[in-house]
Amino acid sequence: MFGLEQFTFADLWSPLILVAAVLIIILYLGLTGPFRSRFERSEPVGVWKKFMFIIGIVLLYLVQGGPINVMSHMMFTFHMVMMSVSYIIVPPLLMLGMPSWMWRYLLDRPVMRKLKWAMHPILTALLFNVLFSFYHVPAVHDYVMLNYGVHVIYYIALFITSVMMWWPIVTPVPEWVILTDVKKMGYIFLNGMLITPACALIIFADTPLYSTYTDPDTWAQAMGYCVAGDPKALLAAFGGPQFFNWFDGAEDQQLGGILMKMVQELMYGAILAYVFSQWFRREGKDDDDVVESTLEGHFNQA
Repeated sequence: MFGLEQFTFADLWSPLILVAAVLIIILYLGLTGPFRSRFERSEPVGVWKKFMFIIGIVLLYLVQGGPINVMSHMMFTFHMVMMSVSYIIVPPLLMLGMPSWMWRYLLDRPVMRKLKWAMHPILTALLFNVLFSFYHVPAVHDYVMLNYGVHVIYYIALFITSVMMWWPIVTPVPEWVILTDVKKMGYIFLNGMLITPACALIIFADTPLYSTYTDPDTWAQAMGYCVAGDPKALLAAFGGPQFFNWFDGAEDQQLGGILMKMVQELMYGAILAYVFSQWFRREGKDDDDVVESTLEGHFNQA
């Protein structure tokens, strides 16, 4: 399927990243289980929270170290699958999966306290969406894909800024809550608007934009960072990315842009619905409390 049988187990499953993912899960289960008492004000962590964190790590491994990582070098569609899972779906899962007492431990470090200013909602929204959009400028994308060190640094920066972008929405520590529910809804709309130009550029382009997915030599060089072997051998064996692609370059690119926008809209829509329901429930409770206190005051006067 997708020509993946042409690659080795190590190419497809990145054993070192797999070991790292397993170790992170074991460390998390240990810190939230047997070693929880070492943390101040720690409380038991529910199954649902643990499930969210583990699913987040598994998804991150699959797209950054599993077969989807290899496929993202063959088809732009899978590149956008990797981007949407890594930066739209995984961060809130990991953030909500970590208990508040663990977050407090991390945020109480002097360095983290000094960086609190960086969590301003406008700054966090701009940082992630500008980095994401800039990355998908064709010349920038091809350069990043062909320079491994830059590639690693840029992906780490995208992940950090995606966590920062999600922070004002899913703040896991009450003391760090910045936005009211109504402002959270506005913040979600802002992020949806900021990411739209990059998706529109990709979706409405009539011709392929990225040499990584159309030029055989560029593709082989980029694949050389992803799988073992000489890039020239890859080129001789497969001829280029067209060997693996079900669509022509423009169709693949458009499908990737549509997929990214759909995932973003569905995720933001789900979060927006949740925030709205929380706000509506809280407002209804406040109204009930006002009515109850008013009636109580009248009865006391009588």
